[in-house]
Formats: sequence, structure tokens, C-alpha cells
Amino acid sequence: MNTTLELGYINGIIKNHKENSIYGRWIRLSDVEKVLSKFENSSYFSSKIIGNSEDSRNIHEVTIGNGSKKILIWTQMHGNESTGTKAVIDLINYLYKLKDKIRLQILTNATIKIIPLLNPDGAEYYTRYNANSIDLNRDAVNKDAAESKLLRKVLDNFKPDFCFNLHDQRTIFGVEGENKPATISFLAPSEESSRKVTNTRIKTMNVICSMNKLLQEIIPGQVGRYSDEFYPTATGDNFQKLGFPTILIESGHFKDDYQRETVRNFTFMSLLQGIYHISSVKNFNDYQDYFKIPNNVKNFGDLLHIYPNKENVGYLYEEILEENLIKFIPKMIKEDISNLIFHKEIDFVR
Repeated sequence: MNTTLELGYINGIIKNHKENSIYGRWIRLSDVEKVLSKFENSSYFSSKIIGNSEDSRNIHEVTIGNGSKKILIWTQMHGNESTGTKAVIDLINYLYKLKDKIRLQILTNATIKIIPLLNPDGAEYYTRYNANSIDLNRDAVNKDAAESKLLRKVLDNFKPDFCFNLHDQRTIFGVEGENKPATISFLAPSEESSRKVTNTRIKTMNVICSMNKLLQEIIPGQVGRYSDEFYPTATGDNFQKLGFPTILIESGHFKDDYQRETVRNFTFMSLLQGIYHISSVKNFNDYQDYFKIPNNVKNFGDLLHIYPNKENVGYLYEEILEENLIKFIPKMIKEDISNLIFHKEIDFVR
């Protein structure tokens, strides 16, 4: 069964259901709550507060659909990685408003739980960590953070068939064999250090193959496969180990898109395709094409200054929250830059 969505259909959705009140890199709880307040609870939609962060900020959960296949999505467990949050808000807009056969297929066959901002404290201060300086993505075993305990409680109670763990990746990543940035990267996390292909990983890989097939029609050569090195305390690795297929989506860079508004669309497309695929098929055993997705490689810099009579200078941007704005401050790369590709070049020769 072909479950790949048509490009014209997806582009129409993005045009009509993108939430324009949310924009840029700094997405906070107040932004999310303002959007969620627009939706009314119904037989297929509900939104509620399910707990609080370490600094007592609300953590919300949105539930959509009435189907038997259960899908759990969470975003911004790293507070400064907001592209997934924008994408899931667009997804909520779509599933709440549009009435067509694709949406009906999803809502009839699946129940989707979304935690649109797991780390509201980190989001407020634009930092990776929570209020107690804990990396939530390395807290799946000890569960020292209130946010980690809450996510695990949702997992244990809901018992999802699939999970989506949404992150942002740095602009340094490209796609092996291509001179292009890794705009979207996928990962089926390992369950142990040997990286064995288990039944749970196979299901994860199957859904990733579906999403990659769509994206290759849109951004060919710009989809990467994130390293499957096993991290014993990581969320995806541990959820996978517990038997919950967990799909990692890393939103990366696209040309001139440091606000990640174009990449937001590709993340939305990936999510919708993955959810539609899950809601449509019964067999998730076909996974071999997962290994055809090229690896991520660290081969990019942000800015290159080209000089006529001295060595060129490369820079990486450091993101700083200052005066309520995210500023991109160029920091010189001290290592050899001869093998790097740069997103932007300024030629002082001319």
C-alpha cells in the first residue's frame, strides 16, 4: 500500500494551516498557551495541563483522535530547540480544522498525544537544560527532573505504539556524499551498544523510510541519518529498549533559514507523513531502505571570509539571548577549515 502523501496536498495544508502567531527561534510557554487557548475540547480533541516544570511552569498535553493506534509526540525537551514545537502547533491546527479523507483516516485510526513543550523553563531562558541544569535527554534512567518523571508517567499510562522525539541539530551537519546541509535527519535509536536491529527498531525504521521517501521528492540529498551510537541514559534509546518504537527527528539547516521557518515546514511534512503512514498500514516489517539514508557528517561552517592576500577565516554562529532577541554572534573557527563547506561566503577579493 502506497501511503506517501501528495506534494500538492501537503503544500496546500502548509499554506492554510501554518500558525503565523508563532515565529522564529525563541518559542516560550506563553506563545504555546496563547495558541492552545483558541481550541475547544470536543469528542476528538482535548487540551489540558498535566503537570509543572521545576520552576512551576505549566506542561500541556493535547490529545487528538479516537483510533486504536497510539502515537506520542513531545517537543522542546531542550529549551532552545523550538522547530518541532512550531511544527506540532501547525499539525494541531491541521488536525483540528481541516475535514478531508486524510485527516479522517488519521483521527479514526489513531489517538495522538502531544506534549508541545516539555521544558518550559529551558525555553524561557533559551537554554538546553531545565531549571536545575539537567539535560532531559540524558535523564531517562535516573529521572531526576520533574519533567522527566512526567514524560515517563505519560509513556507508562498511554503505552504508545509509536513515539516521536523532536529536536534541532546544529548548522555544522551535512549529508555524507552531498555538498548539502542536513536539513532533516532521522534516527531509529539503538537499544544497546551493539546497535542490533531489533523488532522495535525495525518498526521505527519502517516509519522513517516512509518520511524519507516523501522528503526526497522535496529536498533531495538533504536528509541524513543521525548516528545510532547507544547512549545508556538517553530518552529515545531507553524508550526503544522498553519496546516503544521511538522516531527521532532532528530539524537542521536550510539555505538562509536561521529562523528555521522553512525547516519548520519540512518537519511538519515529516510528522504528518509518519502519522498518516502509521494510521494506514498494519505491517511495519519493511526497513532495508533506512540504511540507504546517508549518514550525517560534520562538514559545514556558517560564514567564510575570503581574503586576497591572507588566509580565509571561517566562523560558526553562537546563539545568544540578549534584550529579548536571539542574536547570532560569529565565533572564529580555530581548527583547519580547508575541508569545510560554508553556508555563506563574503569575498573581499572583489
